[in-house]
Amino acid sequence: MTERVTVEVTDGVADVRLARPDKRNALDMAMIDGLIDAGAELAGRADVRAVVLAGDGPSFCAGLDLAAMAGLADGSGGSALGETGAGITHRAQQCCWAWAELPVPVIAAVHGHAIGGGIQLALAADVRIVHPDTKLSVREVYYGLVPDMTGTLTLSRLVRSDVARELVYTARIFDGREAVALGVATRLSDQPVDEARILAREIATRSPHAVRGAKALFHELHYGGAAAAFAAERREIGALVATPNQREAVVAHFEQRSPVFTDPGAGRG
Repeated sequence: MTERVTVEVTDGVADVRLARPDKRNALDMAMIDGLIDAGAELAGRADVRAVVLAGDGPSFCAGLDLAAMAGLADGSGGSALGETGAGITHRAQQCCWAWAELPVPVIAAVHGHAIGGGIQLALAADVRIVHPDTKLSVREVYYGLVPDMTGTLTLSRLVRSDVARELVYTARIFDGREAVALGVATRLSDQPVDEARILAREIATRSPHAVRGAKALFHELHYGGAAAAFAAERREIGALVATPNQREAVVAHFEQRSPVFTDPGAGRG
């Protein structure tokens, strides 16, 4: 594990913190590795009964680090993010999927920002408790990409298809209140970490065998087709990274201007 992610277990509840507050817990390679390692560590611990996943500082997670985003646009960063592990995910997917496949419930306490990879990380939790003023966005299309960190699957299991499509296609920012109304988040709280801990401690008082069994049932019900869904994410992102329109989306963002895109040819192009 790296210093980017901390883990503390007390009375069966694991407090997992993204610890890069000066960058709003943006996802760089060290943060991605830290999340993967933390998930693997907790998956092997029999004493853990519930997990609180939160971010230090002003935000939960502001998404992919801007340096990594620039690397995707010029083609230098895609291979590192896309390294494939032994399971059904590649590296970027696994930093989120680790929490969905953890055998115990995960409660995400979300505040500040949950953008791009940040919202996909939150979507992998069993429960999301969000501050009303949290800014959320499935942001990838804004940068000429598609959600590729398991978010297409996890989002589609929470909301109607048209809602998921609208959020992905527009890449718009919405707040915690709308997140709850849409079904993206579970409930609102002015103190999401405190409420997440209360819920985690309540879960920790239940039979750990029963709770783990219940999570296994929900996981199979909702994510039985995960391998194919994640392979499709990797295919689509691979077809977009460092292409002219994707580069233009990123460059226009950094230059603070409207992007000028070229239309595709026949079909999707």
